Amino acid sequence: MPRQSVSKKKTTTIDTTLGHVPPQDVEIEKALLGALLIDRDAFTVVSELISPETFWDPRHQKIYHAIQTLNIKELPVDYLTVMDELKREGTYEEVGAPAYVIGLTENVMSSAHIEHHASILADKYMARELISFSSRVATNAFDEGQDIKDVMQDAETDLFVISQNNLKQDYTQIDPVLKQARDAIQKAAANTGGVTGVSTGYTELDKITSGWQKSDLIIIAGRPAMGKTSFALSLAKNIAIDEKIPVAFFSLEMNNLQLVNRLISNVCSISGTKILNGQLDDDEWKRFDNNIGKMQGAPLYVDDTAGLSIFELRTKARRLVREKKVELIMIDYLQLMNASGAKFNSRQEEVSTISRSLKGLAKELDTPIIALSQLSRAVEQRPGEQGKVPQLSDLRESGAIEQDADIVIFVHRPEYYHIMEDAQGNSLKGMAQICIAKHRKGATKDVTLSFKSEYTRFANPDEFDGYSVNGPTDGSFRGSRMNADIANDDPLDGGAGSFSNDVPY
Repeated sequence: MPRQSVSKKKTTTIDTTLGHVPPQDVEIEKALLGALLIDRDAFTVVSELISPETFWDPRHQKIYHAIQTLNIKELPVDYLTVMDELKREGTYEEVGAPAYVIGLTENVMSSAHIEHHASILADKYMARELISFSSRVATNAFDEGQDIKDVMQDAETDLFVISQNNLKQDYTQIDPVLKQARDAIQKAAANTGGVTGVSTGYTELDKITSGWQKSDLIIIAGRPAMGKTSFALSLAKNIAIDEKIPVAFFSLEMNNLQLVNRLISNVCSISGTKILNGQLDDDEWKRFDNNIGKMQGAPLYVDDTAGLSIFELRTKARRLVREKKVELIMIDYLQLMNASGAKFNSRQEEVSTISRSLKGLAKELDTPIIALSQLSRAVEQRPGEQGKVPQLSDLRESGAIEQDADIVIFVHRPEYYHIMEDAQGNSLKGMAQICIAKHRKGATKDVTLSFKSEYTRFANPDEFDGYSVNGPTDGSFRGSRMNADIANDDPLDGGAGSFSNDVPY
């Protein structure tokens, strides 16, 4: 398909008073059009590179549009059919037909160099777009009647659209890809743990996903109070604090202090309420002092920019990957983002654009991106135990989220709906189901984790073995990677009582 022109087209007069001539090459435009007129198959070679707006000469824009229309209709293309189409479009006299159209073929012997010519014209068109963009930004910035924030937003939108419209992915022969696949398999075989991506820190989840894989878009969704943010923070803790793997966390809902307070609660096993009011007892202060050091120096980079645009995210993510070697990007949450101020007919269209852009960014950076998402109220309205389990159709505001994602995970806590036992009679108190509803590269399955709401912590089910809700039952505790963060002389829960009223996100 030909490139689409910028959606919010703005005409700007380019200043030529200093002798600057806008980038263009009319002779190459003539040669390219002549080649299209003598070789119908040539259009398929250039159709992805150029559009009518690529041409500098207005006559050439109209002639190419006629050629494009004929190809779309699968009609023959020669100077006669093109002139007939120009008549139908009402531009016959504007281009100087028939003499000018016939003249385009006189000095063209073949279409051998048409792809190279198209590439030159595409580059010159992009240069003109950037010149127009910069001129428009400068004009608006000088205008004191303009809100500078609006100027910034418009600039972000226009530059993002220009970059998106000029992306082109060339095809490749399969051999180098086969070698890449072979190397990846051999590398995976050498890894006895079976984790080839970024480990989640959860044994059963890693068995299914082999870790978060490069270039994947992972959606973690749930209704309010299910704990999707707590799950994301637990993942960030496992990866950045425990394993020292650089992680970027973009929080559109909470500020940095709130985010770090919840991490402290998770790492130090202190309730969120006490973190907030500072009323810690002696054991809690001891746990705080013993564990806070583990967070210092951790490669966890947090950003609480409100109303983050996809363009801002792209810019920041590129820098973090380049400068901080970030291996995982997390966003809380998708519906709070905006598509750089572009105009859409509906919120669904905007969310679709955001979702598609996140997948594109994951591929560009070759980094997994985890985006949290809301679910619709349909979950609450369905009756019965199974009715409360989320479905892909519950993803809020856009079916494109399901389509773009490589993995879709639902965080579901039956206890929230007063469902205290599963079908086999097993207790569901303090348990959460991590439901893998879509997995492009593997199986879909449910993983059960334990959940401590007062600490906003998800853990492997065996982490709290040997403990009742009132404290240790056998005077010891069973070690795991996560509970190793708590000093051996401290009880795991600090003698915690039943689950608190802290509401997870």
